[in-house]
Amino acid sequence: MPNKEFKSESDIPFSDSPRNIPNETAGTFPYTRGIYETMYKDKAWTMRQYAGFGSADESNKRYKELVAAGTGGLSVAFDLPTQMGMDSDAPLALDEVGKVGVAIDSLSDMRRLFDGLPLDKISTSMTINAPAAILLLMYQLVAEERGISGADLQGTIQNDVLKEYIARGTYIFPPNPSLRLITDIFSYCQKELPKWNTISISGYHIGEAGATPVQE
Repeated sequence: MPNKEFKSESDIPFSDSPRNIPNETAGTFPYTRGIYETMYKDKAWTMRQYAGFGSADESNKRYKELVAAGTGGLSVAFDLPTQMGMDSDAPLALDEVGKVGVAIDSLSDMRRLFDGLPLDKISTSMTINAPAAILLLMYQLVAEERGISGADLQGTIQNDVLKEYIARGTYIFPPNPSLRLITDIFSYCQKELPKWNTISISGYHIGEAGATPVQE
């Protein structure tokens, strides 16, 4: 029995076909059936492990182990001061530096974090929100220092600051300026980092904070 690579509404028996659904195809606008025509049949989803140790050097060793083991993507865990836009020597950061994630204070830290890693061949996810624009720019600068164009970089930043007000509390600015930063990132990446995923909506935290599934 022949198996088509992808199916459309025309492949559904008329008696079973809802009358009010649009005839949409995966890989075409508005992408409600997926961004690729054949989805996982030709391109498996990226396997990545969330990881980040206290220092950039320690984290870099782990990332190299993961890449050597065959992972196609990295997922960076940042410490709380970094998530809050604080330097490691800030008084409020004293007891949290390097805990549950890597501390990034400067471009030098970012260089060491990704030293020796093929940034043009892997996808990097960074779970960062309020200071997402800064961390993403650091990543781009490290790549460009190696001669890698922004057009060749692939990855994701969470960039979902609304859930910080609702659930986690790691916001820096009031809502309106924060939303402006989010949309500025959209515009910037469209021009400079076209393969980058500019937002990853995180409903999980909102649910943990007490939201119902409908609210989430």
